[in-house]
Amino acid sequence: MLNKLLAYRKTLCLTAGLLAAAALPPYYFLPVLFFSFGLLLYFIDRAASFKQAFSCGYWFGFGWFAVGFSWIGNALLVDAAVLGWLYPVVLLASGGFFGLFSGFPAGLAWFFRNTYARWLAFAAFWGVLEWIRSFILTGFPWNLLGSVLAFDDRNIQLASFFGTYGLSLLVLLGTSATGLIFCRKDKAAAITAAGTIMVVTALIYSYGELRLNRFAPSKASESDIVVRLVQPSIPQAMKWNAETLEHNYQDYIRLSRSEPLDNVDFVIWGETASPYALDFEPARLRQITEAVPPQGYLITGLVRYEFEPSGEYRPLNALFIIDNQGHIINSYDKSHLVPFGEYIPLRQFLPDWIRPITKTVADFKPGSGHKVFRLKNYPSFGALICYEIIFPSQIINKKDKPQFLINLTNDGWYGNSAGPYQHLVTTRLRAAEEGITIVRAANTGISAVILPTGTVISSLPLNFRGITDVRLPKKLSVPTFYGRYGNFIPLTFCFMNILLAFFLKNRLN
Repeated sequence: MLNKLLAYRKTLCLTAGLLAAAALPPYYFLPVLFFSFGLLLYFIDRAASFKQAFSCGYWFGFGWFAVGFSWIGNALLVDAAVLGWLYPVVLLASGGFFGLFSGFPAGLAWFFRNTYARWLAFAAFWGVLEWIRSFILTGFPWNLLGSVLAFDDRNIQLASFFGTYGLSLLVLLGTSATGLIFCRKDKAAAITAAGTIMVVTALIYSYGELRLNRFAPSKASESDIVVRLVQPSIPQAMKWNAETLEHNYQDYIRLSRSEPLDNVDFVIWGETASPYALDFEPARLRQITEAVPPQGYLITGLVRYEFEPSGEYRPLNALFIIDNQGHIINSYDKSHLVPFGEYIPLRQFLPDWIRPITKTVADFKPGSGHKVFRLKNYPSFGALICYEIIFPSQIINKKDKPQFLINLTNDGWYGNSAGPYQHLVTTRLRAAEEGITIVRAANTGISAVILPTGTVISSLPLNFRGITDVRLPKKLSVPTFYGRYGNFIPLTFCFMNILLAFFLKNRLN
């Protein structure tokens, strides 16, 4: 019966990819992966050539990424009259480009010419291509396959050992194992598939239990450091409206003061929370002192400007640390900018017809990289802005690891979609990988304090207006294997998988 499906391989692979996206956050419908990846492995195994196998993987990826990244199109609807027509273009472009990252693993696996070897090779090459996706064309490692496990804190603890790429390898080995049954239809394949699924499940669950028990939070583990997260939930269409700028600014201040500040150490606003360049506007800087704790600091995002030799001012997506005297104590500039959001790659080479559209995207200047802040009486901390948090093994300076991280973001662009939930999951995975506490402030949500295990101890829901005061843990940072060795660990496991695939290539029929 399955052989009759070969005539519809492209359509079925596209459908399998579309269905597989249901396993991504915030839906987590994992059972569909056993069908989708199992079917994809079957079509790879039955392919007559590299081109045919690549095509199967590509169309699967087209569906997977088009649905998984569909929230990106919501940013265009903020100014729908000008940019709304690009929404379907974004969906097609997401699937069309990122489909390559599943096409190549499928095509390369085909060369192994043995079902078991192809199964192992496909999982390994998928992991390697996820890693490549983190840096090619500045990188976009969003929705790594390992993120489908984040519905339970126990499931993501192995990220502390070999990162999210390692989790992706395990997930794909387990879910695509059903393809062995489709392909071989014998007892040995069924035993291998069942055994793999049980071993992967047991490994993930047991390690998670052990690590969570070791670092379980309690009242006794809380420190005296209190952070106040401020989430005004300003709709993106109103955020930069000239008529509402002053109201938005005052709303941040009012919310920050809505409860006494006496016992608060840090008041934290989100990305570009201040609509004003505070270093150029002393009157606005004096106003903001109303929101600063008496003995602490306010941390806010804003756009600041630097004068260039060309005679122009270049914007930077920045963070300021402000004391109760209105002094800017320190700052951080976002260094990993969003392509097509904060700058246009190869802008000067684009055709004339699209240049009016690109002018709506500011040409931000990148910062100089990681920075560690050391304020009197407080543990050291680092800062990241928006999607800088999504890059595994790139969120801290490993030679000067801070005790905790502050991540400012604004997911208001993406409305009530999967995007903000997926962004939070990536932050949890980074916390578990590096063993570091992350304090996340978002304009519309989801603001949260996340332990070094990736566990959220307090949060403000999406589109909720309010504040939350949270005591940070005494143990803000713990060492992890992945934190020490980085992507060398998951890539080594992928390489070992490929070696095993080579070993089995001509030994099993």
